[in-house]
This record gives sequence, structure tokens and C-alpha cells, in this order.
Amino acid sequence: MGCSACSSSDWNHGLARRIPPLNPLHTFEVVARTGSLTVAAAQLHVTQSAVSRQIATLEQYFGVELFKRERQGVSLTEVGQRYAAQVVPAFAAIASATEMLWHKPDEAVLRVGTYSTFSAKWLIPRLPQFLARHPGKDVRIHRLVPAVNFDRDPVDLAIQLAGDEVLRQSGLRADRIFPEYLEPVCAPVLLQRLAASGQPLNALLGQRLLVSKYHARDWDDWLHTHGLEADAATAERMEFNASMLTWQAAVHGMGVAIGQWPLLQQEVSDGALVQPFGLPLKTARSYWLLRPQGQRSSPLVKAFRQWLLQEAAKEPLPGS
Repeated sequence: MGCSACSSSDWNHGLARRIPPLNPLHTFEVVARTGSLTVAAAQLHVTQSAVSRQIATLEQYFGVELFKRERQGVSLTEVGQRYAAQVVPAFAAIASATEMLWHKPDEAVLRVGTYSTFSAKWLIPRLPQFLARHPGKDVRIHRLVPAVNFDRDPVDLAIQLAGDEVLRQSGLRADRIFPEYLEPVCAPVLLQRLAASGQPLNALLGQRLLVSKYHARDWDDWLHTHGLEADAATAERMEFNASMLTWQAAVHGMGVAIGQWPLLQQEVSDGALVQPFGLPLKTARSYWLLRPQGQRSSPLVKAFRQWLLQEAAKEPLPGS
């Protein structure tokens, strides 16, 4: 009798199903599908030795050899081929079912992963414009600090700061939003005190320097580029866990911070912060809009991408 005739009690209590450990099984599927330990390691975001250990765990579980180890790589044994013929389509079905859950038929929800600082200082102030053009649509912002992994992270798009290496990263499509510029910022009151004491502008660098944990090298890069390390050699450094906190401390006159243009455009326009040196540093990094290469872009993804890049193109570059 087929399963369609089984009662719920038969299903739950009749036959025990034997399932191997899932992490090794997933690793087996990727190696079997790609035919390479190296490619599998890249797709799983682990080391090649970690892939080998997972395969060894699965082989120990079954008590059979699934792959032949050869000088040029690995190949499936006869047993491994028979097992892969069942396992690979099963994982494809799981991936398809997961895709259906993430992407509702009406595609009314867009999930964007990015940093809290970028969300608060640039994206969210502009987002009402996009939503006004697309009534009934919903944009949900997910805090994302490590590099995005679209197989792991429940997002449709990601906005991240990186170098041009993202253009060579397999599985990603990347659009440059705008380059990163670094420049010191401080409250006007600090400049006023400096002028009242008759000290030169560079003495500002001897005061407290405000540092963001995730941008710890920004000060050193800017100082080195402009040959100003000696002016800041004795300055106290105060570290914060987020750039937003660093900049807020600068607004309240606690010291001098490194600003990322154009994320501080509003504070500079309002006069809450000033750029005392007028020496922006263009880094090797940019903000990128990332999306998975093999995934069909929904109309909402396409609309958001077009709108975001149009908004970014309006940003004036420092010194322009």
C-alpha cells in the first residue's frame, strides 16, 4: 500500500527514517555537484580541509568510500555516484522550496541587508521616496555586518563596503553605488576654541581623536596620506563600537572624528559638523549593491536597483 493510504499514526510511528548528519551530507552534495573540493569550499565559505573532514565524517558514518582521492582532485566512486544521483536532486528540491518561501508570489516584500550606519545615515532618509512610487510594497532592512552570503542570509540585495575584488567574486552581481571618501569632522566649537587660543589648525589633530571599531585604520590612512602623523602622535584616541556613535560624539564636541562621505552630508549641511582641513581621501573601497548572480530579479528588485543607483548618482563628489 502506498504512503497516500498511511494514517498519521503510521507516518509518525511506523517506520523510523535514517538520516545522516546534515552538514556532512550538504558538503557531499556540493562536492558531488561541482566535482571539486576547492570550488565546494568556496561555495560553502569554509576551508578545503574542512570540506575533506566533512566528507570523511560521512564516509565513516556509512562505512564506505564515496570519493576516490586522486592527484588531480576527487571523483565519485560507484557507490558515491548512486548516492549522489538521489541526494543532489533532493537538495535542489529543498533549494527550490526555500526560494518559494522567501519570494512570495506577489513579490511585495524586498529584503535589503546592510550596515546600521549606512541605513540610518543614507538609505532610510531617502526610502520614503521609493515607497511613495511603489504603494503596497514593503522594504525590510536587515542589519548585516559580515560579508553577505545569499545562501545563508535571508535577503534579496545587500549593500556593503568593499574593494573592487567583489567584481571578481563568483556568484555575485555588483553595482558601484559611490566611492568612499574619508575626511576629519568636528563640531564648530572646537575650531572656535582653537582660534581663540591662537593655535594653528594642525593642533586640532593633537586633541582627542574619535575612532570607530570597524574603521580603526581610517585615521592612520588619512594621516599617512597627508603626512600629518607627527601632529597626531600624542593625541588620545577614544574608540566606539559604531561609526554613528563616533560621529555623535563629534557633534557634541568630544573630539575629532573621521567622516565617511556622503554619510555625513546632513550634519555638514546643518552646520552640526565642519570639515576643517578640506582634504578628503578617496580610499580603494566603495559602497556596492550586491545581488546573487543566478537568481531571477523580481520587478521589485529591478525597480529598487534602478532607484538606488539614480539616487547615488545625485551625490556630489568631495571637491566638486
